[in-house]
Amino acid sequence: MRWILTYNERVMIVDGLNLFTRHYVAHPAMSQNGEHIGGFIGFFNNVARLIDKCNPDRVIVIWEGGGSKRKRDLYKDYKMKSRPQRLNRYYEDIPDTLKNRNYQLSLLIKFLDTFPITQIYVEDAEADDVIGYLCRYKLKNYQKIIVSSDHDYYQLLNHITIVWSPTLKDFVNDKKVIERFNIHPNNFCLAKSIVGDKSDNISGVPGVGYKTLAKRFPRFTESSEYLLCDFIEDANNLAKGKKLKSVNMIVKNEILIKRNWKLVHLDLSNLVRIQTSKVDEKIENLKSTHNNIIAHKILKENAINNLDLARTLFTFKRLVKSQ
Repeated sequence: MRWILTYNERVMIVDGLNLFTRHYVAHPAMSQNGEHIGGFIGFFNNVARLIDKCNPDRVIVIWEGGGSKRKRDLYKDYKMKSRPQRLNRYYEDIPDTLKNRNYQLSLLIKFLDTFPITQIYVEDAEADDVIGYLCRYKLKNYQKIIVSSDHDYYQLLNHITIVWSPTLKDFVNDKKVIERFNIHPNNFCLAKSIVGDKSDNISGVPGVGYKTLAKRFPRFTESSEYLLCDFIEDANNLAKGKKLKSVNMIVKNEILIKRNWKLVHLDLSNLVRIQTSKVDEKIENLKSTHNNIIAHKILKENAINNLDLARTLFTFKRLVKSQ
C-alpha cells in the first residue's frame, strides 16, 4: 500500500546498525535453538517503546551500505582502527561470532519488513550521510526524531529535529548540546572537525577541546553559522596578537581541519545522484502495511518465544494508514 507524508506529520528515523549494535553487545536473550538473539529482541522492543513514547506517523530505518568510498578515498584510515564490539553478556561460553551477528541482522531486516516500517539501504553510503540528506533536503519541513547515540547528528538539530540518545536515554535538542559542549548545533560540525572523533579514527588538533574552542572563539556558541573560512581567518588573526598554544596548533593544522570537515559534514557531498534517487523513491512510496501472520511464522521458524507480538500489535497498528 502506498502512502505519502504530509507536512504536519512526525517521522522517526532510526540509525539501524547503531541501535542494533547497542543491543547486540548487551542483551543476553537466547532462542530455543541456543542462538543468541539479543540484538534482534532488543532492537525490536526498543523501537516499539519509542513508537509509544514519540507517537510518530512514520518509522524509517536506515542501514549502513558498506561505508563511503569518497570518505575512504579522502582518508584511507577512516574508521579503520575502530575496535570490534565485544559481547558484554553474562554467559562466557557463548561465542561472539560474525556469523551470529549477520544472522541476527538478516533476521531483523526480514522481520521488520512485515511491519509498517520503511527500511533503506544505499550501497556504498553511510547511514549518517543518508540521514543527513533526509533531514536537510527530502524531509526538511517535517518533524523528525533521529534515534542514535552518534554525536554526528547534533549538526542536524533545529526546532523540528531532535535526537533520541539510547545512551543518555533522553532527547537531545539544541539547548542540551549547548549546555553540555557550549557549542551551538549549527557550529557543531565545525567544532568536531577541529576536536576530532576517536570513534571514527579522526584525529583532531592536539590539545584542543570543545571548551577551548568556546573560550577562544565565542562565535561557536552563537546560532549563526560559523563558516570554516571565517574560523581559519579568525584563528590566524588571534595567533598574531597573542601567544596561545591552542590557537597556534589550530593554525598549524589547517589542512587537517579542512579534511575533517569533509568527513564529518552531513550533506550531499558524500552521496551521488543515483544514491539520493534511491532514497527519494523509498520516501515517496513509504511502506504502510502489516502482516502479522508472516511475523509469527518467522518467530516460530527461528524458535524465538521471548518476544510478545500481541503486546506490540497495537503499537504498530497506529502506523498503518489508508492509501
